[in-house]
Amino acid sequence: MKNIVNVTKDLYYIGCNDRKISLFENVYPLNSGVSYNAYFLNDEKTVLFDTVDKNCQGQFFENLDALLGARNLDYMVVNHLEPDHSALIKDVIQKHKNVKIVCNQKTKQMLYQFFEFDFDIEDNFLVVKEGDNLKTGTHELTFIMAPMVHWPEVMVCYDKKDKVLFSADAFGSFGAIDGNIFDYETEFDSKINEYRRYYSNIVGKYGLQVKSLLNKAKNFDIDLICPLHGLILKENISKMTEKYSLWANYIPEVRSVLLVYASVYGNTQNAVEILANKLSGLGVRNMKMYDVSQVHPSYILSDAFKYSHIVIASTTYNNGIFVKMEHFLADISKHNLENRTFAIIENGSWACNCANGIKDYLKNLKGVKFIDDKLTLKSSIKKEQEKDVLNLALAIKKDLDL
Repeated sequence: MKNIVNVTKDLYYIGCNDRKISLFENVYPLNSGVSYNAYFLNDEKTVLFDTVDKNCQGQFFENLDALLGARNLDYMVVNHLEPDHSALIKDVIQKHKNVKIVCNQKTKQMLYQFFEFDFDIEDNFLVVKEGDNLKTGTHELTFIMAPMVHWPEVMVCYDKKDKVLFSADAFGSFGAIDGNIFDYETEFDSKINEYRRYYSNIVGKYGLQVKSLLNKAKNFDIDLICPLHGLILKENISKMTEKYSLWANYIPEVRSVLLVYASVYGNTQNAVEILANKLSGLGVRNMKMYDVSQVHPSYILSDAFKYSHIVIASTTYNNGIFVKMEHFLADISKHNLENRTFAIIENGSWACNCANGIKDYLKNLKGVKFIDDKLTLKSSIKKEQEKDVLNLALAIKKDLDL
């Protein structure tokens, strides 16, 4: 049975939800699934915007076939070729052999990397570039290139009539859609953490390219944003563009402290707990603490994009950094996090040797500062080190300038 939702008079949502998937891209935990969004424009010409993951094949074609009826599919716009959005492209072409594949040159090239076709599709391509327009009847689409947000072939498109931006993976989120497809139908503020976790892990490396897309989007009057994952944005467009501007420029949302520790027998954790209590006593609010052995790094990275100051505390392990902490530090480095202040606590029983390794992961990131009052433990924190902990807390508080 079809499952179709009107977005505007002529535009329909024909996406689907995967509530069984536990890992996005086989990496990131999903507590409430994920949506795969596709859209259909019913104009003088019919237009499909992207497809969905192969797990949703049956529902997708029921929806598409119901909207088409006896009509042909005239255009298929491919904004993003990642398989969770393109898995059914070949099936669409086989069902609609005359469909025009609207894409840029890079997408055309990569399409042949993913699919082998039983017939020649060269004449099916309508290759577009920055600023090109396509009239479908009463609607007119403008194409905007968005390379590396977050694949090199990505583009977005804008419908001038309904003022809709089809934003590919930009402005997306983890989480299935629970019936309400629009942001204003939900408790949207409660979902921001998953928007940030999606952004920081999937797109966060490419701040420069996101800024470029945001600047291009300023040239368009946008009433709706239709992403490929998550809710359709209407009432929260300004809020999300502001968040994206902060994240793309690596500007913290909160001037407070994120404390991240690796502890084998609890001694490093104890030192971090004491430091957090000292900071609280100095008036620092809204802190967050994570054990890297218990929490997936995608959640910690998300908060690293949120917080201004980060305490890294690790036991020495195999004469280096504890393995789970090293994984997290590699994530920070690979996602190009900038403009953060770090404080370091190192622990070791016979070879306390991880602080320099921690710095090596972080020192080349742009705008990074280090609190000089490094705290070194030998197996456990001693009573005489209480002053050292307080001094570190005071140094962090002074740098916070609260």
